[in-house]
Amino acid sequence: MSVPEKFTGFQVNGPETWTEFHKNEFQPKPFGDYDVDIKIECCGVCGSDVHTISGGWGEQKFPLAVGHEIIGTALRVGPKVTLVKPGQRVGVGAQSYSCLDCRQCKNDNETYCRKQLDTYGAVWPDTGIVSQGGYSSHIRTHEHWVFPIPDALPSTVAAPMLCAGLTAYSPLVRNGCGPGKKVGIVGLGGIGHLGLLFAKALGATVYVISRTHSKEADARKMGADGFLATADPKWNEEHIMTFDLIINTANSFEGFDLDAYLSLLDVHGKWVSVGLPEDEEGIRVRNQTFLKNGCFFGSSHLGSRRETLEMLQLAADKGVRTWVEEVKINEENLKGVMQKMKGAGGRYRFCLTGYEEAFGA
Repeated sequence: MSVPEKFTGFQVNGPETWTEFHKNEFQPKPFGDYDVDIKIECCGVCGSDVHTISGGWGEQKFPLAVGHEIIGTALRVGPKVTLVKPGQRVGVGAQSYSCLDCRQCKNDNETYCRKQLDTYGAVWPDTGIVSQGGYSSHIRTHEHWVFPIPDALPSTVAAPMLCAGLTAYSPLVRNGCGPGKKVGIVGLGGIGHLGLLFAKALGATVYVISRTHSKEADARKMGADGFLATADPKWNEEHIMTFDLIINTANSFEGFDLDAYLSLLDVHGKWVSVGLPEDEEGIRVRNQTFLKNGCFFGSSHLGSRRETLEMLQLAADKGVRTWVEEVKINEENLKGVMQKMKGAGGRYRFCLTGYEEAFGA
């Protein structure tokens, strides 16, 4: 199958009209020796997409097609590509470049490379071309960030794992999630529900921590061993200093009592925040907060290629299944999905399909 010279995508022109998508042609970066051209089959809708086009994360480069939970078929590979074969079903996540030569890159920390570039909204070096994401017909990506998808995973199940899944999986495995560990997941949204599913697949005892009990039934169906609602009086008391690790996926710090959450951690337990709220104020941190249990407070950014491949294989082996709502990609549906994402969101990830209908064969 031939690759068009220009790709086509649903782009937004700016934050003032962030729910209005326009189907445009765009020029991808020049095809390199290590590049893979992919015909897109489906793409998950990430909170990052909304934050980016609505202006919540500051100034961006428009027009822009977002989307970084991409599954498709490799059509063409560069002469030096060894990791992907034409015809293979593959995925692309939120990162599409790093130097692969620095200390971080050589230690499976390429997501922390100082030269890393995002899958959309980044300027390709020496070209001035702005990278465009998965709300598009095709994507062109360096082979290091193109991941073969195990046969056992349906495409719409695998797609959200490439950002939301990895964002939860990396801090879980890097911080000892496994048998004999008690793990908390704060927030049951796109990232949070995959955090729950992967923490269970890794063998931990897992509690979901949410504002109310509205999602408790779903959490239990996903395998949660317990559920804490912070609206309940003395919600944390029975569990003080019993958690080994808490992953915070919350998308808002409004009314957030950090001290109450951190009190749950055992001595030197870890709190890892992966949500990126638009609130510029953030949360107030004092040293006194950490003294009672000597807990650690940090963050995590995506994950490495090695972790991505391990995550996908774990999902295939253990039957991990994203809770996904499929939506056909077109201007009207994109507007509706963005408005829902700005509100309560889906349960628990939207995935765009119907690419053949939208872009043709």
